[in-house]
Amino acid sequence: MDFRIPAEIERIRAGIADFVETELLPLEADPASFDDHQNIRLDLLEEVRAKARAAGLWSLQMPREEGGGGLSRVGMAVAYEAMNRSIFGPVAFNSAAPDDGNMMVLAALGTEAQKRRWLDPIRDGEVRSAFAMTEPHPGGGSDPGMMLTRAERRGDGWAITGRKWYITGAGEAAHFIVVARTSDDPRSGLTAFLFHRDDPGWHIVRRIGIMGPEEHGGHCELEFDGLTVPDEAVLGGVGRGLKVTQTRLGPARLTHCMRWLGLAKRCVEIATEYAERREGFGVRLAERESVQTMLGDLAMQIEIGRLLVMKAAWALDGGSYARTEISMAKIHVANLLHTAADRAIQINGARGYSTDTPLEWIYRYARQARLVDGADEVHKMVINRELRASGPALWSWPVRED
Repeated sequence: MDFRIPAEIERIRAGIADFVETELLPLEADPASFDDHQNIRLDLLEEVRAKARAAGLWSLQMPREEGGGGLSRVGMAVAYEAMNRSIFGPVAFNSAAPDDGNMMVLAALGTEAQKRRWLDPIRDGEVRSAFAMTEPHPGGGSDPGMMLTRAERRGDGWAITGRKWYITGAGEAAHFIVVARTSDDPRSGLTAFLFHRDDPGWHIVRRIGIMGPEEHGGHCELEFDGLTVPDEAVLGGVGRGLKVTQTRLGPARLTHCMRWLGLAKRCVEIATEYAERREGFGVRLAERESVQTMLGDLAMQIEIGRLLVMKAAWALDGGSYARTEISMAKIHVANLLHTAADRAIQINGARGYSTDTPLEWIYRYARQARLVDGADEVHKMVINRELRASGPALWSWPVRED
């Protein structure tokens, strides 16, 4: 097995690393860089994004024919990990959720007209976007089969009614994808639709407060009371909503893991730097066996996470949905991020609990990792389902035909 990366990907990784070091980390250290929701100020973000474009580090995940950098999933794993050394990183390079996943699904399933109308402005950073699927009880969450939002045929279009919540970025989004029920068929009853912020027939009920720092646009509850969209707003075909969600959510879950690995490494970086210079009772923390054990274990767990992510990325590049591989990576890396932040805070003591470092920011952010895009328990069910179907073959190696 060859774990070497191409020289071009290494060049991109090095460019991202330099940009993060020189442009983003200094901004993190300045409280004036943050907005009221503990993210980078939007006016400052536009300045940083202009620099990322000028450096050739913009929308790297998009195919070249769609105006992007043409990175494979494996290349994205390398690049995204480097981006999220900074808490401002992904959004600066136009690689943050939910825009990231929305761009990829539009590139994969959109018609040419839909790409030009809906994808290009997101890719160019002119607008933000949101993906509206999750519903309040008794509607659909991890189980899309429970979805209650409906779209009914009205003339040559569709009228959408229902409710969605915890929709990331909705407060700042202009372009939306909403999944609604168009029939009661268990496999082909859902359809994805595109709509614009200014279209009548829907509104934001509230921006929901959360435990951690927020993405731009927050996490919102939406109500649809007759939003009407034309047939050309159907994404992927009528009754193909499950395919749209599978196409979008699988890679999106994995890109979360890519980014979270960068944050986990940042936690270790901060903890290691402090342990090397902080003394207590005549001994540096770095010399204490308990600290060495904590940091050594984190280094191992991060490398396990990187291997899981790379295997899943490799499978996606090969045309697989990689459901089991992505679920394994999602569980491991989500829990790893929380552990890395927790241990780094413990090593830093009161300094880690304060806002003098980004550790408390990462700690609060990390708790959502075990929930977003499927809770741990759901992904363990996915793995078990594959285990029951495949038995020992779950652990078989793909065979290369030489």
